[in-house]
Amino acid sequence: MEKKIVVLAGDGIGPEIMASSIAVLKEVTKSSDLTFSFEEHAFGGAGIDQKNDPLPEETLAACQTADAILLGAIGGPKWDQAAKTPEQGLLALRKALKLFANIRPIQVPEVLLERSPIKESIVRGTDFVVVRELTSGIYFGEPRFLGENEAYDTCYYNETEIRRIVRQAFSIAQGRKKQVMSVDKANVLASSKLWRKIAEEIALEFPDCTLTHQYVDSAAMKIIQNPREFDVIVTENLFGDVLSDEASVLPGTLGVLPSASYGESGIALYEPIHGSAPDIAGQDIANPVSMILSASLMLRQSFGLEAMAEKIEKACFDTMEAGILTSDLGGTTSTSTFTQEVIKRIK
Repeated sequence: MEKKIVVLAGDGIGPEIMASSIAVLKEVTKSSDLTFSFEEHAFGGAGIDQKNDPLPEETLAACQTADAILLGAIGGPKWDQAAKTPEQGLLALRKALKLFANIRPIQVPEVLLERSPIKESIVRGTDFVVVRELTSGIYFGEPRFLGENEAYDTCYYNETEIRRIVRQAFSIAQGRKKQVMSVDKANVLASSKLWRKIAEEIALEFPDCTLTHQYVDSAAMKIIQNPREFDVIVTENLFGDVLSDEASVLPGTLGVLPSASYGESGIALYEPIHGSAPDIAGQDIANPVSMILSASLMLRQSFGLEAMAEKIEKACFDTMEAGILTSDLGGTTSTSTFTQEVIKRIK
């Protein structure tokens, strides 16, 4: 069985951590009937440099025929003033593939408890998922305007967009603790009032799960005060962006958290939640764990290979437990050395 994986290494540390994840994938599939064909394409800043487009036509065409997509990281100061930015390419890709659901699992492994900026007694046992709507809301709403002395954006949602993301959250909750918290600002925003109404309707389809509501400002406080309270959080695009980034600091580093984006077509995109870190690019010191764990998430979610996914995850955490840590975790291990240690444990 061969699967086509489109590789979008991107910018900054993207190519380095992507090389790590591909090496790990090749090792873990050695003794299986599964083989991956890795097809690399320019994307983000690299797409601008090579094709004057952050999402070149051939890159999009390849993504549309992929079994799954791995994305490293995009962006950097080099393209901040460009006519087309790397981030525009990412938004265009999400829209073209209809990647409406961004899934961010948030866990704090034992080995990272001391790295968290939050008290160990608070973060120990943290295990929840943020389900963020990804293709609508204020990032995509029209009209929008930027003038000399005034500006406005439109936060738009319709019933279909809300129904599909809330259903996604409940489906995930059914495999967990069956608790969904819908986050909105229904005391102020019309779009949130509609969101809450639709969430209540969808909850009736999942009688084995419970639904609660939380205003976004209160949810932001509770993520820090009591992160163990959460199971599945579902929210709109802007709130999900902010809350998932806030939650990502719980383990003390962005370097160990993967994410996935799912669309209606079945094609999914897997990527670390951190940025391209251009200041350390090319120095072989980037933490590859979040990219490697994104690859393990791909094995589990796109191909149903639970045992392989668990093998990768165990190898990563065992490596860190052994004190083999990259600089973001207070260690001195290089990207390539850490990757080889993970591969050694998989063997």
